[in-house]
Amino acid sequence: MQQVIPILEAKNLNVTRNGTTVIENATFTINTGDYVGIVGPNGGGKTTLLSTLIGFLPYTRGSIHLFGTELTNFSSWQKIAYISQQATNFEDQFPLTVRELVSLGCIKKGKMGRRFTQEDWKIVDDNLGFMGLSDVANRRIGQLSGGQKQRMFVAKALAHNPELILLDEPIVGVDSDAQEKFYKKLSDLNIERQITILIVTHDLASVFCRMSKVMCINKSVELAEITQNLDANLLLKRAYGEHFHFVYHRHSCEGVFAHDH
Repeated sequence: MQQVIPILEAKNLNVTRNGTTVIENATFTINTGDYVGIVGPNGGGKTTLLSTLIGFLPYTRGSIHLFGTELTNFSSWQKIAYISQQATNFEDQFPLTVRELVSLGCIKKGKMGRRFTQEDWKIVDDNLGFMGLSDVANRRIGQLSGGQKQRMFVAKALAHNPELILLDEPIVGVDSDAQEKFYKKLSDLNIERQITILIVTHDLASVFCRMSKVMCINKSVELAEITQNLDANLLLKRAYGEHFHFVYHRHSCEGVFAHDH
């Protein structure tokens, strides 16, 4: 039987910033097809961990493997897409259409000068359609709503056919309907294309509704599969503290956890 290689694996990982340990002794495995919500209090280390996993920040102890290869030797970066918190902070007057920006995802390393083919544009248009953006494809990027901008950057990421997408709080300052539409699109990607997704979010309802695993971070890191038997209340209190309180409420998926401070 063929051994299944994890898509991402961390062992005994420590990350220190400015002399302070931000991530301590983290060990976890992410498999192909996982849809992981990364949650925890502000300052708990969520963005630091994500940045470390893809080599943006150094780690002081432990190991990281991507697709079975140690991080320092990993070179297949086309398999990974990263969408940062700052992704949508571009100049609204920038003279690109949505379709043109998404097409940038087709540009591969070493092929900057080549002409776009009919196949490239089909990939662009297919991904615009998948993310529900066909009707705004020819608009200037500055004319989009916040939710549309987020979906545009996912469409751009999809243009180079990644196997792993990491998103750092992509839904900031958009309304709840746009948030739900965004998380539903990520679910579709995960289910229909088997793309592995890690997303930093404060939306616990969407995590427990849509995702397969939850990773709680507050210096320590705890990864759990989301099942009917999971005691989410206990798990999240370990990250957020005993003051955190959870209640069930109705959601478009089913009953899920909400949170109060």
